[in-house]
Amino acid sequence: MRLRPTPGPAPGRTLFFFEKPSAMRQLQRFFRSPGTVCVAAEGHLLAAEEPGEIRPDWKPWRFDALPIVLDTIPVRCGTNRSGQSHAGKLAAIGQALRGVERVIIATDPGREGSMIAWEVLEHLGWRGRVDRLKLGALDDVSIRRAFAALAREPDSGPRDYAAYLEALCRQYEDYHLGLNGTRALSLRLRPPAFREPWRFGGVQSPTLAILADLEDRIRAFEPQDFFKVALHAATETGAVLTLWHMPKDRIFARETAETIAAAAADWSGPLAVEQRDVRRAPPRLFSKDTLARRCAKRFGWDPQHTAHLAQGLYDQGYLSYPRTESESLPEGQAGDAGAVLAAIGTVLVELGPLMTGPPVIRRGSRGHYVKDPGEHHAIVPLRKVPEGGRLTADQARLWDLVAKAYAAAHLPDGVDARTAVAAEVATALGNKRFSVSGSVVRVPGWRALYGAEAEAEPDVVPGKARREDEASVLRLPALSDGEAARATGAEIATAVTEPPRRISRGELPVVMGRLIDQIEDPVAKRALENPVNPNEPKGLGTAATRDTILPKLLKSHYVSLAGGKDPAITVTEVGLAFIAAVRRVFPAYGDPVGRAMFEADLAEIGRATTRAEALARAERFRERTRERLDGLIAAIAAAEVVSLDPGLIPPSGISSGRNSSGGRSWGGSRPGQGDARPPTPAMLAFAVSLAARKGVPLPRGCKSNLARCRAFLDAQAGPRSEPGASKGNGKDGERLPSAAMLAYARRLAEQRGLACPPEVETQFDACRRFLDAHAEPVQPRATEPGRPAGSRTRPAPAKARRAGSGRTPRRAASA
Repeated sequence: MRLRPTPGPAPGRTLFFFEKPSAMRQLQRFFRSPGTVCVAAEGHLLAAEEPGEIRPDWKPWRFDALPIVLDTIPVRCGTNRSGQSHAGKLAAIGQALRGVERVIIATDPGREGSMIAWEVLEHLGWRGRVDRLKLGALDDVSIRRAFAALAREPDSGPRDYAAYLEALCRQYEDYHLGLNGTRALSLRLRPPAFREPWRFGGVQSPTLAILADLEDRIRAFEPQDFFKVALHAATETGAVLTLWHMPKDRIFARETAETIAAAAADWSGPLAVEQRDVRRAPPRLFSKDTLARRCAKRFGWDPQHTAHLAQGLYDQGYLSYPRTESESLPEGQAGDAGAVLAAIGTVLVELGPLMTGPPVIRRGSRGHYVKDPGEHHAIVPLRKVPEGGRLTADQARLWDLVAKAYAAAHLPDGVDARTAVAAEVATALGNKRFSVSGSVVRVPGWRALYGAEAEAEPDVVPGKARREDEASVLRLPALSDGEAARATGAEIATAVTEPPRRISRGELPVVMGRLIDQIEDPVAKRALENPVNPNEPKGLGTAATRDTILPKLLKSHYVSLAGGKDPAITVTEVGLAFIAAVRRVFPAYGDPVGRAMFEADLAEIGRATTRAEALARAERFRERTRERLDGLIAAIAAAEVVSLDPGLIPPSGISSGRNSSGGRSWGGSRPGQGDARPPTPAMLAFAVSLAARKGVPLPRGCKSNLARCRAFLDAQAGPRSEPGASKGNGKDGERLPSAAMLAYARRLAEQRGLACPPEVETQFDACRRFLDAHAEPVQPRATEPGRPAGSRTRPAPAKARRAGSGRTPRRAASA
């Protein structure tokens, strides 16, 4: 039931809507008026209804029902992590709205925070005044500044409504693509042997395309030998050194290297010596993505773990808002540096001796302070610092990392004394330059805060081959410019080209945000540039959601992770087949650059200055989404099933279900029974069917020995579960059939044209009798898959229609 505030609100009565109780407590100490009411949500209080709850005919996966195109999405009360309904919380907010004149949204200052409040206000029918309090941090100074900004922005409510519509449209598109795309691809294109859904998404599919392109380059890479030429030289003063010829255009012909080496061996002449000071500026501050990358490299943390820690530190008032794209601060906050440094210096004791003067303020695109850092500025510490024992070990490490970055940004540059030595050697191929360089730290500057760590994190572009630096040594002899020298020898060193580096788990959010670094085409690069803020080019997804994409790709078996602190991502054969099918059927959904441009258009909704303008832009976007969806379904309808060798499918992708332990279980053997018995007819039939599909012979003894048959199934279709792991219990303790038994029973029924008895689904003995009765060696035939067993439907909207009505769509769960 929709709760509506009563008419005739009391004058001056204001309700503050917070995202969580912890933030509400931070601000309540500022309120003195008895006319102030505070309520707090607990994340999203509303959830979209399941398709089967809306219309029973939407529950089965049928291609003829697609596309399901919707205008509004019905919602219901959601639940918290403990499964408790939010109905009581919604009722309490509805009651609190009675008699209120003005609502001030004080949720987290992002699109998601705006959505959390606006969806509840619209659901409860609120039609009064709404303003937006943007809390970039929860310390006292930031809170007072937020209230001052609120007083200067009479249109904060309509502007925030535009941000809400942007978030709503993003989820509207995600929902439709997830619902329709996943069903259509699974029903028409998915390889018959793959029993998991082919999950599809507007952001995850082009992200997979980036990884797949890199995978193709790695697989196609063929290492090549290339050559460097060393020139050993001595000066008249007795100094000795080695110079190298290492051109950017590598030498792949040994004959060329030999020609250069022969000339170098006879060289004599002056050395060009250049000595200069090189200033080393501190690194940039952290955005959400770069912080995740650093923590993955340093601590081995998953990006979602880093995000959770940063959010907790923000809620406690120790860090600024963490879901940010920016690595810069607004110029107006330069005056805060002294106070913040003094505060963090009480925790970072090593900072005190380094602060010998006023903070260094670096402005402009190469510095840390800019005129407009974007919607949210970089993640920085605040005047409020953690006391001993108040943080967990991981929270303390994260705060320390952010605090040091902020302190380094306000310390002097480091200065290195750099010496470069070069010699020009005349060869039959023209003059060739040999060089070597060395540097020593003359002034450590900000690096004194880090010690050896300052040199431990090179700036490497993810997904690219390691670049080869010029030859350098730790120490060079004393030399003067023009000093005479001669060659004492020359030699050729052989090196091997390296493939592109795989993108790691911690690097993927950075890759998505800085798509421009992965693109070689100059036209596409220009399209991705952001003239307003060059440091934030167009990318995939948002800072708030990029760390959720990899878990989806892993769940779908499109990628796998290697070992190590920050594991590398490998695209599986299933992932390569999936993205190839998407690009063949509807190339726009496999184009990362095109998607980035599409999202840039989406962001224009949030930049609308009036409510009417935002609604008009949102409706145009939804219409465009519906048109693209029609094209996708039409293209899939005309496409052919993807062919994929079953042997290339991960074991967990072959079965349509899994037992509670996550393993697979083959029927026919109970704990404690000997394995010298023959396999059951069901096991043997499955083994014969599996061998025929994979084109492999049955091992000797497989037909007569249960243990050998089970070993063959384990090897070809994945490991079975531990004894007893698949023995779930139904009503009255009755044993349930395993996931593998059910999968095989369903396949047998389909092949034989039989109806699968209901008791087969719930009773182990009934399932086993069905298998023993019907399992004979049969050749599997390709059939159009129905709805994938074990798949989860996504929430669906209420009204299906082909054109929009201008009504605001309800929140859709992201697919």
